[in-house]
Amino acid sequence: MKVDVLLGLQWGDEGKGKIVDVLTPKYDVVARFQGGPNAGHTLEFEGQKYVLRSIPSGIFQGGKTNIIGNGVVLDPELFGKEVKELEASGHNLSYRLLISKKAHLILPTHRLLDAAYEAAKGTGKIGTTGKGIGPAYTDKIGRNGVRAGDLLHRFEEKYVTTVNRHKEILAQLHFEYDLTPLEEKWFAGIECLKRFQLIDSEHYLNKKLCQGKNILAEGAQGTMLDIDFGSYPFVTSSNTICAGACTGLGVSPGKIGDVYGIFKAYCTRVGSGPFPTELQDEMGEKLRQLGHEFGSVTGRPRRCGWIDLVALRYAIMINGVTKLIMMKSDVMDQFPIIKACVAYRVEGVKTTDFPYDISEDVRPVWKEIQGWQTDMTKMQSEDEFPAAFKAYLSFLEKELGVPVVIVSVGADREQTIIRHGF
Repeated sequence: MKVDVLLGLQWGDEGKGKIVDVLTPKYDVVARFQGGPNAGHTLEFEGQKYVLRSIPSGIFQGGKTNIIGNGVVLDPELFGKEVKELEASGHNLSYRLLISKKAHLILPTHRLLDAAYEAAKGTGKIGTTGKGIGPAYTDKIGRNGVRAGDLLHRFEEKYVTTVNRHKEILAQLHFEYDLTPLEEKWFAGIECLKRFQLIDSEHYLNKKLCQGKNILAEGAQGTMLDIDFGSYPFVTSSNTICAGACTGLGVSPGKIGDVYGIFKAYCTRVGSGPFPTELQDEMGEKLRQLGHEFGSVTGRPRRCGWIDLVALRYAIMINGVTKLIMMKSDVMDQFPIIKACVAYRVEGVKTTDFPYDISEDVRPVWKEIQGWQTDMTKMQSEDEFPAAFKAYLSFLEKELGVPVVIVSVGADREQTIIRHGF
């Protein structure tokens, strides 16, 4: 058997959580392979709305095993809140959720360091969510991290050593803080974490593959935020691309099957960083309002713009995407004309390659496409699609070279159209 991978192709917020939930019945195991609680995966079904930060989005489909993989950084406090909210709504997680021993923990002082580093940058801020994710990954790479498995071995000693080192850095940065209330909440989260089984997830997953089980790997953030291939330095701290599923779960490249790439029918971005197709006018505001483009965790308004096919082709290439999934098609229902960026002009030269630096002198080359101006939210099959929308899909498939197999026409689980041939 193979591990199928589902990931975002833009700057995050593509709607991965909903599609993981939709696809989970096909799988025995859903495993999150990277990222931290800065990204919220929003799911809506049966009149309820849920936001998941660290727990895999397959948790709502009964009988499926969900795993927080070794590539994830986990904040016990936020994890505890997430567990409490889900259990209060009637979802028992204890027998469905497993955690890798090798997943690194976000300590309360990681949050403080995040705030201190961002404050020190002044006008050069990255736009971090302040959740401590960057400092936690820094400690991981610097071989100073505390892992979930350490709860079983010399945990207090490792915690104190790491926190004391963080205190020295905070003193050098002249950052004022009160650690006591942060630690109280954090250690309450640790008690919640101890309720769950800690596993050697790489062994667990490979044994499941040998037993013929189907596994779906769930990514967080988006390809254009990848630490290596994103719009550096305005990126996240982990590998959000398909290769990250191998290192974030402990499966070999040869065991990767289908790669589902998710994208919106337009583009959004949160925080600082270059955004070639951004609309800083009433059209951008219209997209924001129609698409409800506000962060599910942070509440921050997202920057909005037309779809960027140069960036999408790049993301498809480095991920080896085999199937595309388009989200928020319904948001475009009211536009008589839709624009797509088909190339860039960089220093006056036209190119379809994604450049090293998109922060300066990158101008989109636009193609205008006829809109469909039809309410698609109640459609249940692609046979109902208006002709203009079918033409738009054909245009995208030709430009991107990969079939669009699923189209989302609304936020609810039921507003998902599986296309012929999927």
